[in-house]
Amino acid sequence: MWSVWLSVISGLLIVFSTHWLYRWRNPKCNGKLPPGSMGFPLIGETLSFMVSNKSIDTPLFVKKRMEKYGPVFRTSLVGRPVVVSSDPEFNYQVFQQEGKLVERWYMDSFSKLLQGLDASGINAHKNIHKYQRNMILGTFGTEALKEKLLPKLEDAINEKLQCWSKLSSLEVKKGTSAMIFDFTAAQLFSYEPNKSGENIGESFDNFLEGLMAFPINIPGTAYHKCLQNRKAAVKIITNTLEERKRNPEIRKGDFLDQILADMKTESFLTEKFIIYMMFGLILASFETISATLTLAIKLITDNPKVLQELTEEHEAILNNREDADSGLTWKEYKYSMTFTHNVINESLRLASVAPGILRRTLQDIQINGNY
Repeated sequence: MWSVWLSVISGLLIVFSTHWLYRWRNPKCNGKLPPGSMGFPLIGETLSFMVSNKSIDTPLFVKKRMEKYGPVFRTSLVGRPVVVSSDPEFNYQVFQQEGKLVERWYMDSFSKLLQGLDASGINAHKNIHKYQRNMILGTFGTEALKEKLLPKLEDAINEKLQCWSKLSSLEVKKGTSAMIFDFTAAQLFSYEPNKSGENIGESFDNFLEGLMAFPINIPGTAYHKCLQNRKAAVKIITNTLEERKRNPEIRKGDFLDQILADMKTESFLTEKFIIYMMFGLILASFETISATLTLAIKLITDNPKVLQELTEEHEAILNNREDADSGLTWKEYKYSMTFTHNVINESLRLASVAPGILRRTLQDIQINGNY
């Protein structure tokens, strides 16, 4: 009797598992889906996607599937069905339909880790986005660079270069990340790493390591560590904000001072908004810029002729100065560094600081009439 029931239950489990596996590999669709593989149940092809890509070329995950399936293919990442497109014409059409056929989307782990950023403008109202844009340009834009940031940036770089010159070796990505973080945080809320008792830079650095982790909040997992580091970073920014509010007579002339003054006239400027906006600005700046800088250094090192021409251009600037010890001027930066700007632009062109841009469909989309 028991053997009969065991056989029935086993048979039902096999049928259910087979059906579930079939539905996983062949998602429901009103039309024809692009070719591809959904990978293993639940995890999909996430592990292959997360493998480090050490090339500046197209990520290996995408490249292999483009060769096998073409420029548009389906897959599953972090528990979500995804269509990947490297077709420029189709991608252009998608971006033209922003807010109509598609909307911005972030992986579940990313969205949960950045909870609160929706209040600071990820999908913000147009007026809020305009305010943010004006504030950012006022702090880091061309005019700010011309009027005040250029000498500050030069001093910060020189200080770091002097520190690095005393080291036997340097991990470039980590070093440039710390340099960019310190400078950005200083402009936002006058952060001074040497005087601060807490290392907010380390919290951000550790936070980034878990952004693409599976959203499993269990002690010991990368995601749990990521949440803890986010909490630590937000706490430091919150403490700084509260201290400024308690002592309004202390003015430092930074981003935080300006935004606190605007709280009197802008109703959307809540403490939560300010905290997460600064969190987002730091996150967006120091990782992308440091990755591009690291790539630029590698490319220059691999091309001695480029290094030689850069050296000659900068030596010419020094030789043409009346005072050899004076700092970099806006005129020199704008008009005497032609080759330097070309190197920067080429590095930006080659850099791939993100594997792609994510969008969520609001309705079915035809892909070149094929899918």
